[in-house]
Amino acid sequence: MNNVDKLAQMGTSTWLDDLSRQRLQSGNLRELIDTKSVVGVTTNPTIFAKAMSQGTAYDTDIAKLKEQGAAVDEAVYSLAIDDVRAACDELHDVFIDSNGEDGRVSIEVDPRISDDAEATLNQTRDLWKTVDRPNAMIKIPATDGSLQAIEDALAEGICVNVTLIFSLKRYVKVVDRYKEGIRRAEAAGLDVTKIFSVASIFISRIDTEVDKRLEEIGTPEALELRGQVGLAEAKLCYGFFESAFLHPERLPAPDPLPAGANFQRPLWASTGVKNPEYPATLYVTELAGPETVNTMPEATLDAFLDADVRLGNALTGMLETANSTCGRAGQLVSLEEVYEQLEQEGVDKFVASWDELLETMSAKL
Repeated sequence: MNNVDKLAQMGTSTWLDDLSRQRLQSGNLRELIDTKSVVGVTTNPTIFAKAMSQGTAYDTDIAKLKEQGAAVDEAVYSLAIDDVRAACDELHDVFIDSNGEDGRVSIEVDPRISDDAEATLNQTRDLWKTVDRPNAMIKIPATDGSLQAIEDALAEGICVNVTLIFSLKRYVKVVDRYKEGIRRAEAAGLDVTKIFSVASIFISRIDTEVDKRLEEIGTPEALELRGQVGLAEAKLCYGFFESAFLHPERLPAPDPLPAGANFQRPLWASTGVKNPEYPATLYVTELAGPETVNTMPEATLDAFLDADVRLGNALTGMLETANSTCGRAGQLVSLEEVYEQLEQEGVDKFVASWDELLETMSAKL
């Protein structure tokens, strides 16, 4: 039994945060599933920008698209959708064995339309229909402009990966939209047992920005808090997850899901450490616990597999400590400002990657 299997016993599913034609054609994804216990895949515009700008794996399909006179956007999505379909097929057995929880592959909507709920919903519908795999998930950012699209997509039975969550405040809004979408789906006569969603909470980016501000302050109290706020914010989100899904009676106004509906599992994203002084497995071991997903870059996955770790439930019962950490940090740094900045930067980075990808593809068509 490897470390990923042990993590699964704690209740955390391991997904790979990467996909490329080369990874598929070489059999590498199959190998990761078979030997490293990977049970899902996430993608984003940055991942596809890197994949499509390197090597020759896409050249044959690009030549065909050029002959067909495909538009640049159309060509990019055609190639990405083919990869996502192939990954879905590789993970189909996992999808069946896990009753739909795992075996998932995510593809993201165009980040340039994150402030337009109608355009986001329309593209979500198109991607869901075109990928045409039950184990696909459509990634929608948790921006104010996209929250309605998240609810509407779920209400139509589309499985959604809600991305770019940086704070408890935003996470609470996402959970509210999830619940309302599932209620609407049930009212429309859909089988809610078939609708799955994850809420992707970004961790290391929080620490990168907060640590920078703490270091500028430079006091012993400030420096002591480095590398702690991302984990603490994640654990605050997990505490709300427990109340919202596992123990709804804890909420001031109990808000249970329809019978048979699935939990929207927290997914820990941005789990590769940015500070080399931190253990490579920091955002894995410290976020192990029931009903969660950790999507890892391959380097983090390999570091975790090779590490001598002792795993335990790092999430349940951690609210008091997490509140204390965020409270102390919040007296030194405006965390709300940090979270707002990170959300905007997250969208901007994906837009920049998307523009880079379109430019690369335009030169090839």
